[in-house]
Amino acid sequence: MDPIVVLIFVIVGAVVFGGLVYVGMKEDRGRDPLQERLAQYDDKELPSSLEEIELSLSFRDRVILPLMKTLAKTTAKFTPQKQLEDARHKIELAGMNMDPASFFAMRVALTLVFGLGAFFVFFVNSPSTPKGTALLYTLGALGLGYILPVMWLSSKIKRRQENIWRALPDALDLLVICVEAGLGFDMAMGKVYEKWDNELAIAFGRVLREIQLGKMRRDALRDMSNRMDVPDVTAFVAAIIQADQLGVSMAKILRVQSDQMRVKRRQRAQEKAHQAPVKMMIPMVFLIFPSIWIVLLGPSLIILFGSNEVNAVF
Repeated sequence: MDPIVVLIFVIVGAVVFGGLVYVGMKEDRGRDPLQERLAQYDDKELPSSLEEIELSLSFRDRVILPLMKTLAKTTAKFTPQKQLEDARHKIELAGMNMDPASFFAMRVALTLVFGLGAFFVFFVNSPSTPKGTALLYTLGALGLGYILPVMWLSSKIKRRQENIWRALPDALDLLVICVEAGLGFDMAMGKVYEKWDNELAIAFGRVLREIQLGKMRRDALRDMSNRMDVPDVTAFVAAIIQADQLGVSMAKILRVQSDQMRVKRRQRAQEKAHQAPVKMMIPMVFLIFPSIWIVLLGPSLIILFGSNEVNAVF
């Protein structure tokens, strides 16, 4: 290499090194950064009263959450136990951490908000609106506010179930690989829980925690299938429990279940592919075809009507 080039590299390196040393010595002011961070917290004074502590909280923590809890307790007193149990089951199917009383309180709150909003819009701000029409709109807003949380919960349940049956074949493949490699079924579920972050992996992690707390594996698996309400998971759990009771090889059962789940997923994809033309027919007939007719026939119609008007004049 040319000595001049080597000399240039040495000079550039020395300048960069000297600059880093200068910056480091400039930033070192003889004080410990940990002590500086601790001093920031030492400067803060402790609140002198409970009122000051409450005022330091946000509006959500001070007003909204206590109001919702009070409304939830009041709603739970007047709600039948069967409805609370059904709501609890639906909340578990959705994978949410919510109290059924809070869900009913949310329904009541939305009903009141929608109803009062419609009342002020149609009765107060629009006095010219007929009373019957305004009352009908207000009743519709009340019904919408009461049904909207149920629709939201049903959509979350459907989305979660779709995510579960989509992830099940891949999870079974990983279970087969782990079991055939010599791991136990519980450890294989632990590997699925470690590798992935989806609804099925979270459910496997909950099953493992329940087993560690003393619940039998078949009971934990049955509870998992009840919390999901997915037919594929129910069939998988039933096969695992039967294999455990009869002493059948777990690897063979998992291999058969994996093949079946992949066939089912392929059949579902084919079914959706066959449904696509039927679903596309509605937008094509009502949206695409009218636009094409307007573009193609519009100029000719204009010319035709224009010629007729000219003939009528002469």
